[in-house]
Amino acid sequence: SRSPRNGLVPLTEFNRDGAELHWWPLFGCHEGSEFAVGIADALAHAVRCQNSWHAIASLDNALHLGKIDETDVAEIFRHLPGRFLPLRAEIDGRSEAGQETVLRLIMQAAGLHCELQVTVPGVGRVDMIVEGILVLEADSRLAHDGWELHVRDRDRDIDLARQGYMSLRPVYNRTMHYPNDVRDAALNLLAAWNHNRVHIS
Repeated sequence: SRSPRNGLVPLTEFNRDGAELHWWPLFGCHEGSEFAVGIADALAHAVRCQNSWHAIASLDNALHLGKIDETDVAEIFRHLPGRFLPLRAEIDGRSEAGQETVLRLIMQAAGLHCELQVTVPGVGRVDMIVEGILVLEADSRLAHDGWELHVRDRDRDIDLARQGYMSLRPVYNRTMHYPNDVRDAALNLLAAWNHNRVHIS
């Protein structure tokens, strides 16, 4: 094992720079190479060392991209300690990015109902609708950077509002590192909507 900064320097507890060594036995011996493990083993290790939401996001993403299927998921969990089994019920390959998965899990942990990848007439597909009224879009720099994309997103927000939807677009950093802020924002929007509902004729 070598330092992540210099391949000539042996890895010690003092020069890991966040690198984590994994010594669990591999089960996907036919996958990978002499330099890398296969995807199922990598995901099993991710489940063991990431927080649960990020582990679920890794599994969701691999499912969505077709890197694994349900048989692989079963195999991964068969080789994990039993304490991880409850995570399996949370996996949903419809999420198109890890940030979407974490957003969904934030909302569900708050007791809110989420519909994923919903097509709204006149708007198109949205990442999720919470409690039937709040559209959540997982905005990342990759898919939402640049003026044209900014204008497109604002136009979608107006089109959603014209149909009675509220929208919230938390950026990656807030979703992944400040989930309570995102939860509170969604809960407060929903509370305000429920309290101040007005009928426009």
